[in-house]
Amino acid sequence: MIRFTSMVISAVTLLALAGCAGPSERSKKKDDASNYNMQLGMAYLNQGDLGLAKEKLERAVRENPGDPNVHSAMAMLQDRLGHPDQADKEFKAALNLGPRSPDVLNNYAVYLCRSGRVDEGVKAFEEAAHNALYRTPEAAYTNAGVCLRGAKRDTQAAMSFQRALRIKPNFAEAAYQLADLDFRRGEVQSARETIDQFVSSFEATPDLLLIGVQVARKQGDRVAEEKFSRKLRMDFPSSDQTRALAELNHNSG
Repeated sequence: MIRFTSMVISAVTLLALAGCAGPSERSKKKDDASNYNMQLGMAYLNQGDLGLAKEKLERAVRENPGDPNVHSAMAMLQDRLGHPDQADKEFKAALNLGPRSPDVLNNYAVYLCRSGRVDEGVKAFEEAAHNALYRTPEAAYTNAGVCLRGAKRDTQAAMSFQRALRIKPNFAEAAYQLADLDFRRGEVQSARETIDQFVSSFEATPDLLLIGVQVARKQGDRVAEEKFSRKLRMDFPSSDQTRALAELNHNSG
């Protein structure tokens, strides 16, 4: 499964806009209003209401054209609208408006990878990961691996997933991506080792349990297959992965 770990712009609180204010206070209120409209715009974007998202984000840009996060949000909207040149322009504006924010870099990298600009995307992910202020470098390395995997550069992808796990051994998405990659390219034992190592030390996710079932079945290990299956059904009974397990069993029955 090819997917990126998303970065979400943190929520902000809109302060009351009332009363007399000096220049600095008026500026702060404009910034607060811009942040509020940016949050609304992102919420509408996530809901698929592109018209309202555009209205709110354009207002946010007018209120605070110097905020890189506003331009990053506008870039994501332009990408969704199918305007790649405008998206690229907005991302570059966001990165040129001050210190290169690792969150903006991550968003830009996702866009680059989805646009087929793999080397640029991986470079941006790695720049974000190297930023000392970035709190989740493991997510950036995992996303770099996903980008490389989508380009069929499996060896480099595996190295990125392994790098993420060295930074944070309990990062389940990296473990899943690495195990799934190895399984799909026929390195079944390597996939099993990744799964067993993670599950023995950390809380398993539905994705890891389902790939565990598939790997154990491929190995002919009925005991492990049943163990992974039972845990998936018991711990995540309503998950998509449990439904996929039922379909898998039906098709192989």
